Amino acid sequence: MGESMTSSRPYLIRAIHEWIGDNGLTPYVLVNAENAEAVLPQQFVENGKIVLNISVGATSGLHINDDWVLFSARFNGQSMDISIPIEAVLAIYAKENGQGMVLDREDSDGMPPPPPGSKPGVKSEKKPEKKPHLQLVK
Repeated sequence: MGESMTSSRPYLIRAIHEWIGDNGLTPYVLVNAENAEAVLPQQFVENGKIVLNISVGATSGLHINDDWVLFSARFNGQSMDISIPIEAVLAIYAKENGQGMVLDREDSDGMPPPPPGSKPGVKSEKKPEKKPHLQLVK
């Protein structure tokens, strides 16, 4: 039970990509372009982010593994090899209707993120909540 699990992020990206494609729609990814390892067409980055079409028709050699989204695509007629670290993918959605998934920021160590409103290492001012009391009903 205490075993740490791998990130669900690449599995979610692959599943949503397949779901969007199976519905005949165009999968787009929103990427954090400020990730130092990402290889992206910088001329299309806006406010530190970029949206990319990752449909089968728009990409060549698309591969989504546990660490990277890799493909080649044409930008202004020039072919470019794109490398996106999995953690830099912020969302995957259908261009046509916006349906898809915003991906939570996961800590890379596989630990769940702290609860909202709490800061690591800072004691909460709130009084501890009472734990629910379960009672066996016969």
